[in-house]
Amino acid sequence: MVKIHFGTDGIRGRANENLTITMAYRIGQYLGRHFSKERKARILIGRDTRLSGTMFEAALSGGITATGGNAYVLGVCSTPSLVYLVRERQFDCGLMISASHNPFHDNGIKIIAGGGTKMEAAFEAAIEEYMYGDGQMELVFGDKIGEVFDYKTGLEKYFDFLAEKFPYDFTGYKVLLDCANGSATVTAEHMMKRLGADVTVMNNTPDGMNINRGCGSTHPEGISEAMKNGNYDAGFAYDGDADRVIAIASDGTIVDGDKIIYSCGKYLKKHGHLDGNKVVCTVMANLGLFKKLDEFGIGYEKTKVGDKYVYENMCENDYKLGGEQSGHIIFKDYATTGDGLLTSLFLLQVMKDEGKSLNELTDDLFIYPQLLVNVEVKDKNNVLNDPEIKAACDKVDEELKGDGRVLVRPSGTEPLIRVMVEASTDELCAYHVNRIVDLIKSKGL
Repeated sequence: MVKIHFGTDGIRGRANENLTITMAYRIGQYLGRHFSKERKARILIGRDTRLSGTMFEAALSGGITATGGNAYVLGVCSTPSLVYLVRERQFDCGLMISASHNPFHDNGIKIIAGGGTKMEAAFEAAIEEYMYGDGQMELVFGDKIGEVFDYKTGLEKYFDFLAEKFPYDFTGYKVLLDCANGSATVTAEHMMKRLGADVTVMNNTPDGMNINRGCGSTHPEGISEAMKNGNYDAGFAYDGDADRVIAIASDGTIVDGDKIIYSCGKYLKKHGHLDGNKVVCTVMANLGLFKKLDEFGIGYEKTKVGDKYVYENMCENDYKLGGEQSGHIIFKDYATTGDGLLTSLFLLQVMKDEGKSLNELTDDLFIYPQLLVNVEVKDKNNVLNDPEIKAACDKVDEELKGDGRVLVRPSGTEPLIRVMVEASTDELCAYHVNRIVDLIKSKGL
């Protein structure tokens, strides 16, 4: 068996190949035993719409109950709704069965700590050791055996939370939603209509295999075309578990995470709610965003790629807004994780309060063309520490003269070096990327 490991977003693999029900059962066993001390553990389980979801749901539930815990099954839900319920309803932990934006044949298990954050690495390492090990967790007997409870009504508590945080009437706003045939199918339309919006949905009929297939936040071309051909005020495209969103303006213009952070950051600063006067981005955020934030007197922190690192920085410094270009946006006063639906509502709030369209909120932000090329290498550290490659990168930065940049970073999971260049034109991006890529290949490192 090929081992897969907990990363920044849980554990993930192809269902029944390198992510199996045995592994899920053993994860459930470990958590059931760990949290069942003086009482039976309370563990919440949710899933997206992929075919293997119910299979892993059953395996996790079996493991939890066999070692003395109670499993509460939320059914199809978004990751942020599960995270909210774990935190607010004081579950010992939560398990989200999802592979996010991956195709249907993949699946994953995200473990959410009781406070609504991602589980600590040391704890995940202990689970992983048991998951791959030969030892057997002690089973319980008699009245110590746990139960499985239907908890589908939990989603209503999440909807009530959003309605409380956004006491707005969006009547008159015509909204198009791309639900990616995933988790947003049970949350987005319902909530938008509850707040009065005129809602049209697409990719809202999951069959277990069409999640993310040519749709959603990773394929916004479809909703972009639909926006051009309809009379909509805003469009929102979610990923498979609905923790990300890409917004679409009325003319089909894509409003990615960088533009969302820009418009929401300005709004929070204007209303005195941008504590520390900073937002948190990753190193992959567009140079245009950094330049425009400088212009508006808004500071920023740069983290490694991954919403986990964004949130850690936000907590360490008590910043209120952070996120990624992919549409993973965190509003710390509202949530501990990215929430595509919450972000959509916040953007509509900004539009309503400012009396502006999405384009008007972001049309002064110049997004520099980016080109990213992956290079397969033998040793990532050797590449990163090679003096000639470092010198070549410095030379590119020098030639771009602040009107672009080069970023060379390792893949976290594969033997790849990612070379990204931003510049004022696509031609310049290609020219400088190829210079660095060709050099790396020639070194044979």
